[in-house]
Amino acid sequence: MSGFTVWLTGLPSAGKTTVGDLVAAALANRGLLVERLDGDIVREHLSAGLGFSREDRDMNVIRIGWVASRLTRAGAAVVVSVIAPYAETRRTVRLLVEEQGPFVEVHVHASIEACRRRDVKGLYRRASLGEIGHLTGVSDPYENPEAPDVRLETESEEPRESAERVLGRLDERGIVRR
Repeated sequence: MSGFTVWLTGLPSAGKTTVGDLVAAALANRGLLVERLDGDIVREHLSAGLGFSREDRDMNVIRIGWVASRLTRAGAAVVVSVIAPYAETRRTVRLLVEEQGPFVEVHVHASIEACRRRDVKGLYRRASLGEIGHLTGVSDPYENPEAPDVRLETESEEPRESAERVLGRLDERGIVRR
């Protein structure tokens, strides 16, 4: 089987990591070689030292995309969970990955209010206290994908339902079979 990348993008606390973990586990259970690239972990190990300016965010996302493209070329099922706030940078990443294999963009959508309620990392609270100056969706923009391959509504779907929708899209496109 050839490699592919599932790219989950959305606001902080929208559910990207939760859904990505479920998708990755399901793919691994099917016997696929799965690699997980989570924005927080990659930023810590690959992009340490980058800040949160637009240029630094773009560099972080492009680095993740480059790694995803190499893993895709090597035959892995790559599941990426990253905010990736800018449409142009996501287009660049799509082109990088599609040189090697299929790219499936998943918009993990939740309202800013729902993300604030979840706030698993305390980011929204810290931003409201002035401790964080560049929070996507609050003080920095998030450009919603115009035509994602899958749009998840994580306020009205359970995480497993969202993951099943992603897996269903992979099946529909003939990327994986159930």
